[in-house]
Amino acid sequence: MNIQVENLGKRYNREWIFKKLTYSFKAGKTYAILGPNGCGKSTLLQVLWGQLPQSTGTLAYQAFDKKVEVADVFKHISIATPYMELIEEFTLQEMLHFHFKFKKCRSDFSVSDLLKLMELEYAKNKTLNQFSSGMRQRVKLGLAFFSEVKAVFLDEPTTNLDKKSTDWYLKHLYELPKETLVFIASNQEHEYPATAEKIEILNYK
Repeated sequence: MNIQVENLGKRYNREWIFKKLTYSFKAGKTYAILGPNGCGKSTLLQVLWGQLPQSTGTLAYQAFDKKVEVADVFKHISIATPYMELIEEFTLQEMLHFHFKFKKCRSDFSVSDLLKLMELEYAKNKTLNQFSSGMRQRVKLGLAFFSEVKAVFLDEPTTNLDKKSTDWYLKHLYELPKETLVFIASNQEHEYPATAEKIEILNYK
């Protein structure tokens, strides 16, 4: 997927969260959206994936060399954020079955395969409301990584992860298909590759 933005801006009342962003986001590249907490990184991601309307400017999406309407962008993307809700009454197995009714699973992994890849086989029959914050974050990342999509949006991806889980995250980040468009909102260098194209949101205030 490619995303082209022209003069993009988002404002709440009189406060500009960001403005005058013109950029061409290309398939196969990773973009690190950088800045301190509260500067608008999450808002920018939400505008880019179509959840929030922009205040100014335009967005154009393209996949398979065809225009994608904003209403259809969700079919081509996956998202992992600390504020994203899971269905806590589901067991992990039920959550995986439910999610992959709506998204095709990458590489045709089975639920058993996914449990192994997520390193959460031992918790497959636990309900998600029994999971630690780190385990929940691993589930969110796993759903994002293993969905067959054209773009992946990650907001502060190592939130609540310990060293072992952070290593797991980085392993699967680097194993995403090479044509995937990746966005990582972060204020920590270890969360994104050194080769990522960096965008400082404070430059668009």
